[in-house]
Amino acid sequence: MEPLPRGANFVRAKMLWEIGLHIAGNPATPYGGNRDMVITVGSGSGEHFRSWLRLATGSAILAHDVANGGVEAAFVNPSALLTQAYRGVGLFSAPLALRIIAVYPSWDRFVFMMHPRTGIRTLADIKAKRYPLRISVREDPTHSTLVLIDQALAPHGLALKDIESWGGRLVVCGSPFDGPRRMEPLRRGELDAIFDEGIKTWLGEALACGLAPLELTEAEFEAMGGLGWRRVSLPKARFPGLTKDVDTFDFSGWPIYASASLAEDVAYDMCGAIAARTAEIPWEKGDGAAPEVGRETESTPMDVPLHPGAMRWYREHGRTG
Repeated sequence: MEPLPRGANFVRAKMLWEIGLHIAGNPATPYGGNRDMVITVGSGSGEHFRSWLRLATGSAILAHDVANGGVEAAFVNPSALLTQAYRGVGLFSAPLALRIIAVYPSWDRFVFMMHPRTGIRTLADIKAKRYPLRISVREDPTHSTLVLIDQALAPHGLALKDIESWGGRLVVCGSPFDGPRRMEPLRRGELDAIFDEGIKTWLGEALACGLAPLELTEAEFEAMGGLGWRRVSLPKARFPGLTKDVDTFDFSGWPIYASASLAEDVAYDMCGAIAARTAEIPWEKGDGAAPEVGRETESTPMDVPLHPGAMRWYREHGRTG
């Protein structure tokens, strides 16, 4: 398919898209500010724009707006947070009637990394030893990694603010591979711990600097599994600096999801649009094959059902199973 549909109207739409992308992507805009986008398809032929299909980026709790019809579909990272919305656990007090349209493939893990000099080997040790940890975490207070951290620490009667109260410090960063605020302090030996995802960018260097994954217990995996955080392997084959395979929490998959009440034909057409414009989508680097977005893989975990319209499209095109 052509990169840009024919017609002057779509030239104008593409220009508006680029303006919005630039403004929303301003690095000076703080987290929680105007950094997200809604793409609206509809009719502008009258005095008022008539919305038909609204597609949004945003935080996990945007799921409420999707369920209530404020927007028709949204994108979230990672899959586990959509699972929480569907089950009505964790961030959500009641189940939301949501369904998956597609899952953008993204293989990732969340890891609690700690330097041995702290004497801390488990999450429980953090509270028991009250070591004044210097922990590298994300600066965005709504970031999904902080949700996981809060949910993992809570059964131990612990929160990040407690670590600060006994002399610890949160060394915040913007991205997993933030040079000035994470990687350089790591290399200088100024970090005791890193709690984060995006491990393909930083984990190897953290291992080389002496940090190691904390040992998670069966009880912790069971509790977090009930919240949608899958237990998965962090493989030595992929990260040679590990001494062995280590179990941790899955942080894979970016689901595009909608209300279960979304019209089947709309969900069907959205899947067709992804297939038609695959060459225009900035996929993560892979093996060059067409990405799997409608079936369970290691990069596309699915603990929420597919929308019936999406299921029909994938079945008709041999893309499920």
